[in-house]
Amino acid sequence: MKTFLSILSAATLFIGSMACTQQNETPTNALAFIPQPKEMQVLSDQFQLTRRAGITIETPNPELERIAHYFNSKIAPATGFELRLKQRGNIRFKLTDDTSLGAEGYHLLVKHSGVTITAHQPAGIFYGVQTLLQMFPPEIRGKEEQKNKVWKIACVDITDKPQFAWRGMMLDVSRHWFTKEEVKKYIDELAEYKMNVFHWHLTDDQGWRLEIKSLPRLTEVGAWRAPRVGQWWHREPQQPGEEATYGGFYTQEDVKEVLAYAAERYVRVIPEIDVPGHSLAALVAYPELACMKAPTTVNVGNKFYGEDENTLCIGKEETFEFMDKVLTEVAALFPDEYIHIGGDECFKGFWHKCPRCQARMRAENLKNENELQSYFIHRMESLLKEKGKKLIGWDEISEGGLAPDATVMSWRGMEGGIQAAKAGHHVIMTPAEHCYIDLWQGEPSVEPDTYSMCRLKDSYSFNPVPEGVPAEMILGGQGNLWAESVPTFRHAEYMAWPRGWALAEVLWTGPEQTNWDKFWPRVEQHFVRANAAQINYARSMYNAIITPSYTADGTLEIKLETELGNLDIYYTFDNTDPDAFTPKYSEPLRVPKDATWLRVVTYRDGKPIGKVITLPITELEKRAANTRRVVGNL
Repeated sequence: MKTFLSILSAATLFIGSMACTQQNETPTNALAFIPQPKEMQVLSDQFQLTRRAGITIETPNPELERIAHYFNSKIAPATGFELRLKQRGNIRFKLTDDTSLGAEGYHLLVKHSGVTITAHQPAGIFYGVQTLLQMFPPEIRGKEEQKNKVWKIACVDITDKPQFAWRGMMLDVSRHWFTKEEVKKYIDELAEYKMNVFHWHLTDDQGWRLEIKSLPRLTEVGAWRAPRVGQWWHREPQQPGEEATYGGFYTQEDVKEVLAYAAERYVRVIPEIDVPGHSLAALVAYPELACMKAPTTVNVGNKFYGEDENTLCIGKEETFEFMDKVLTEVAALFPDEYIHIGGDECFKGFWHKCPRCQARMRAENLKNENELQSYFIHRMESLLKEKGKKLIGWDEISEGGLAPDATVMSWRGMEGGIQAAKAGHHVIMTPAEHCYIDLWQGEPSVEPDTYSMCRLKDSYSFNPVPEGVPAEMILGGQGNLWAESVPTFRHAEYMAWPRGWALAEVLWTGPEQTNWDKFWPRVEQHFVRANAAQINYARSMYNAIITPSYTADGTLEIKLETELGNLDIYYTFDNTDPDAFTPKYSEPLRVPKDATWLRVVTYRDGKPIGKVITLPITELEKRAANTRRVVGNL
């Protein structure tokens, strides 16, 4: 037994109602943790949870009592019982003066005589509970009592703490509206995987979702648009006389409820008010903030960029009075030290034409519109400092000069974050190629519509600290779920998981300890857990990856592969469905003369596991040609 098992040996817990056995009734490979703990040893015993168990909190602490209630809320629907708080209970939560565990680390010791979770701070107890919950059979996440189910788990010794302090997930509620209850469900799901930041994208061109009492039209008008379905950017604009009936917003009381819910799960909530661009909904509500002519209706997902104004006028002092009112209420409402002000994708064409913006540039000796945006960001930072808050912005806020104490969230690759970190600014890395979980996660023809690719393996290969960058300047990273193509919460879950699990492991366990071949089998076991909890997820990792290219002699060649290492791929060119009796892929394919379709499917252990993918040869030729053009331009 490792020497670290002797740590906190005085914390041994005596359990009469959790009977351990020497029989290996629960195989150790069932311990499929995500994220993987830093240090773990599996012991030879097991124990059984029964209704006679109890929870002991050694030192009276209301936070630990809330964690006990949380634990009960998770197990009660499936077990049919809750554990009482007892003076001599069977599960012990213990705070220690040992600072080596940090603010979020924990020690979980499960022996035949009992269970103890020890931590320096209550957050560590909470994360120890998450690990404990993952040890139970998948049915523990069920919604109904599992009568006669025996709740046995292995005995273990785990010492664990996170690599990064910022482990986040963002949800865009502007492009599509998600209810307060759905937001809480998203927070609960990310917290179960030890994520600790919820980035709430509250405002954008397609909807303003936060009540600002001093500016009521932001939600009376800006929170509503004409109902539409169909492909984003290809929708018909709102028509004259058509009612704006789609949308919604969160009252400040709603926000307080969400904040309390998140706090109980040790999740920070970072609000984003996206300015000075992405402000079309705000301009519809308050048209006097536009440079020239504000739009009259909130965008429904139709093309408008560069045609309709969506940027606040920087030349008008009324804009800064507006922002002062907004940020005053946001700062009072949200307890976190950070407020995100966006700053991304700001179209500057109207500023270039605006006499007031040009006058501001002359008065402030600004060379161009990039410096005008920087001027705006500097003033936002000053406003936030007055209110005791710190500013975060997307990496575009570096253009024209970065505000002195700004924190940069780098999404256009990592270069913006690298530059900011080297200049002494804190950075949250969230590059699209690893962290944009609104993108395709497998073959596009069998995925819901979106615009680019980020596979599960791409998310798992994320390393927030590039070589040569001071590690202490990188706070961590997060997954971003933009909602242009995410119309329902059920689909939001499909996009978030399992890529969010991959990011959770990278950010908690650390990139240096990741192992893809050991990760994806654990993902499969968490699919079972998600099924029990009625949480949607994507199985895209099972689908074939189809890569067409042209050889030197101009012949179309098709490579087939999978993210996983143990799948067989079958294919046809004869317009029939592939199965285990059709040709099995072994080397790159040449297209037979006059073939019109390629059909592909994956199998494992003689059974189909991936979707049947059907692609016209003309589509493969198009993809190969596009690849050749991209390679030629490099």
